[in-house]
Amino acid sequence: MASWLHPSRRSLLLGSGALVATAALEGAVAEIVETVEQLKPGEFAWHPERSPVGPVAVVVSLPDQRVYVYRNGVRIGVSTCSTGKPGHETPTGVFTILQKDRDHHSTTYDDAPMPNMNRLTWSGIALHAGKLPGYPASHGCVRLPMAFSDKLFGVTHVGTPVIIADTTAFPSSVIHPGMVLSDTAEQDFDHAVANLKDKNIPTSAEHPYQPPATSILVSSADKRILVLDDGHVVAEGKVTLIDPSAPLGNHVFVLSHLDTGDKELHWKPIGFSTNPQQPARGAGQDTLTRIRADRPVNDAIRTRMKPGVVMVTVDLPLSADSRSGRDFVILNDQHAV
Repeated sequence: MASWLHPSRRSLLLGSGALVATAALEGAVAEIVETVEQLKPGEFAWHPERSPVGPVAVVVSLPDQRVYVYRNGVRIGVSTCSTGKPGHETPTGVFTILQKDRDHHSTTYDDAPMPNMNRLTWSGIALHAGKLPGYPASHGCVRLPMAFSDKLFGVTHVGTPVIIADTTAFPSSVIHPGMVLSDTAEQDFDHAVANLKDKNIPTSAEHPYQPPATSILVSSADKRILVLDDGHVVAEGKVTLIDPSAPLGNHVFVLSHLDTGDKELHWKPIGFSTNPQQPARGAGQDTLTRIRADRPVNDAIRTRMKPGVVMVTVDLPLSADSRSGRDFVILNDQHAV
């Protein structure tokens, strides 16, 4: 059932936050929340029934001051938010959740409460509940309505990708035959499926989802690829691109599921841009089919391939200059990590 919250409607809530209302009110609320632009500070929409299972991705739109939640490529939630104020801007780029804490308190700002905290960097950037005045007002974090932050906390896990950007191209579907990054696609696919069965990990979006740990980062600028487990590099090497003069684009691909019948990988791509003057563009199958990696990197990927694996493509060079502990990746106009 759809949920919609506003501070003035708390009398409609019971227990865990289920909305108690008449059918007429539910219809009116559903009509309101579908118009994203009309959401007022503190309002949100939540429709988990639209996609009950699958990997989750979170998109934070700085210009819109909105947070979008996708599960298996389908939008299940959207909320108002408040990002960093001038002088404390929220960094843009691609992050993965590093830590979760329902009752977190700031170690920097006088023990300030940060309920339902999803940490994005060890330097202090996170998604958490907080005040929403209707404009950027935080010290860099992304503030959310309390009830929405609780629902978001329930569907994320360590490793969930979070894209913070000035413009985004929302998910579509990309079906890639065989194993990505490989010239021996069918053989590699069979090995990946066998690995999943050995670990008892589901290979279909119809089954319960297991949290991912693996992220793949590909740069067209320096022709490099990194494979990371929980933010730690476990394999790296050179990348060969078909038509190397054309950019790959900035995209986050989340593996939805493996079709064992047709031997196909189903990806959900999200395009993003950290430059407001350069709109994001969507990705197609051609983006994936252009990428080839060396055998050791392919071997590392195929043993880790499972629903929820995240692959990031960028046209920026890779650099370790700003890597901090277990931080996964921060991409902005100046650097990539």
